[in-house]
Amino acid sequence: MISEYVGIINGYLWGSILIYMLTACGIWFTWRLKLIQIRHFTHMFTLLKNSRKSSSQGISSFQALCTTLAARVGTGNLMGVAVAITLGGAGAIFWMWLIAFVGMATAYAESALGQLYKEKDSNNNYRGGPAYYMRKGLNSPALAVTFSLCLFFGYGFVFSAVQANSITDAFQGSYGVDPLVSGIVITVFAGLIILGGLKNIARFAELAVPFMGVAYLLVALCVIGLNIDKIPGIIVNIFQSAFGLAEAGGGVVGAAIVQGVKRGLYSNEAGMGSSPNAAAAADPHPPHPASQGYIQMLAVFFDTVIICSCTAFLILLMDGTQGSFEGIQLTQQALVQQVGSWGSDFITLAIMLFGFTSIVANFAYADNNLKYLNMDNLLGRWFLRIGFLSMLVYGSVATLGEMINLADLATGLMTVVNVTALFLLSKAVITITKDYQQQLKAKQLPTYLVDEQEVTALKLTPGIWNK
Repeated sequence: MISEYVGIINGYLWGSILIYMLTACGIWFTWRLKLIQIRHFTHMFTLLKNSRKSSSQGISSFQALCTTLAARVGTGNLMGVAVAITLGGAGAIFWMWLIAFVGMATAYAESALGQLYKEKDSNNNYRGGPAYYMRKGLNSPALAVTFSLCLFFGYGFVFSAVQANSITDAFQGSYGVDPLVSGIVITVFAGLIILGGLKNIARFAELAVPFMGVAYLLVALCVIGLNIDKIPGIIVNIFQSAFGLAEAGGGVVGAAIVQGVKRGLYSNEAGMGSSPNAAAAADPHPPHPASQGYIQMLAVFFDTVIICSCTAFLILLMDGTQGSFEGIQLTQQALVQQVGSWGSDFITLAIMLFGFTSIVANFAYADNNLKYLNMDNLLGRWFLRIGFLSMLVYGSVATLGEMINLADLATGLMTVVNVTALFLLSKAVITITKDYQQQLKAKQLPTYLVDEQEVTALKLTPGIWNK
């Protein structure tokens, strides 16, 4: 019965509401920020040069990038792309690219706002995110609590269970390991890391994310390079399928759009309101909230345009055997067909690293929002820890369909609330972007300093950005 109701709600959310909201939000900020993802494309990369600077109050921009990539670059890049192609055809990849392109502007807006409205916790560490800019910027405690509940449900319980499901499925497919056994092992190791707090999670992500990303890209690019003569045909097929030129009937196009947007959002998280939680914890360089917007645009580009595309090409290079596999096992078999039996082992290792880093980053997001649920105390933190770790075990033995439906529900609820807030806070995003770009044009290091009057007008936390 629960599964049936979840399916009905998802049908409304993803059948119309979110498709229009996400597209409109991405187009809105792309227009209002004057194609920022194209005009300042190279600037995103230049910010990496000094991104490892941090302080006792916040993590570095590079750690924030790696933390959000740890959450983004997970099973969505390996399992999610496979699901999109299985249910939506090759055309789903085009819509995944499109939602990533406009989503870069959305990611910029939400992460810049996360930085702008951040504050310090009892340990003098920076904290922030959608709940913070909803309460301060919109003066809406109710909206902040609503979002925190949605995020707590998604990142505290559901999303990590999906990651655990894919990891245990990969180990079962490759080595026949009982999902419950591998699930318990994952849970134990996750528990050891999350007990160390956000800075411990950020340090782990800083080490693991570059390693796992580069290793997967090298293998995928080698396979693509060996099949470079087939890639133009695959790209043509993606575009034709996206607009129904390769199949009969419009239903295939509809499935491609829905699956592309669903899996694209689940992978890159633009508009969900997750990345601002990590972006707000950073002590940015340049010392301006807009700089974190640029850093998180880069995360969306790397996640979807680079990694998801590599997975898509691997799967679409398969010789007509896609239908006999699903989820992560489809990605495994795609690589096996290209490189031999060790391809299954490699994908198992990749999904373990991708999924595990996502698991620990997801906990950081949930923990960051305990304040707005009046649970930022010893009892609340242990409730989250026990519930979070228990769901890892449950996700290990649940079916893929059950976990995907719950993930789609949590993703949809978070996105509806956050995108609404982003539209209402457009003026603040545009204001800080103009300030940053004017200083950049004048060849100055962009620095955000405001007087008491501006602090009051924008409802910022006193002492964070004051002159």
